[in-house]
Amino acid sequence: MLHHMTSEPEQQIGVGIQDAFQRLWTPHRMAYIQGENKPTGPGADDGCPFCSIPAKSDEDGLVIARGDSVYAVLNLYPYNGGHLMVVPYRHVADYTDLREAETSELAEFTKRAMTALRTASGAHGFNIGMNQGTVAGAGIAAHLHQHVVPRWGGDTNFMPVIGHTKVLPQLLADTRKMLADAWPAA
Repeated sequence: MLHHMTSEPEQQIGVGIQDAFQRLWTPHRMAYIQGENKPTGPGADDGCPFCSIPAKSDEDGLVIARGDSVYAVLNLYPYNGGHLMVVPYRHVADYTDLREAETSELAEFTKRAMTALRTASGAHGFNIGMNQGTVAGAGIAAHLHQHVVPRWGGDTNFMPVIGHTKVLPQLLADTRKMLADAWPAA
């Protein structure tokens, strides 16, 4: 028997009752949901990804730029394309525990991140901040990190609101290279 191509979706047996929803499968997010790469405890030796990233190559660690006290790295589970974090090398949880040089370079790297994101992607605005403590929403509370999330006029759509899904148009490795190339010198 010949099957003809139609615009109707193929009916799959055993998948439940047909409904009006389209499915966007994002199996890579299961690692985040299951807590992969989460530290097992608060110490630097408890599997902290922010402590292990600097030992990797820029490409493998998704590092955009390295300073003396901090580095900039892409977020593995971004809110938007280009979502990066500025992270001190030192395993420290609380902003008030940063040394003067760390505080200064964290601020400088945040400014450079904004410049790089504007240059590379034409970002119109930013959400910048850090969640201090698990109760404040920090995914990895034991190692301070500041988020820099680029935003564009009209970048909201139905996917995050209705589908609880973000559509990211570029692979992380390509985003890392684009931002590293746009990173301003000191």
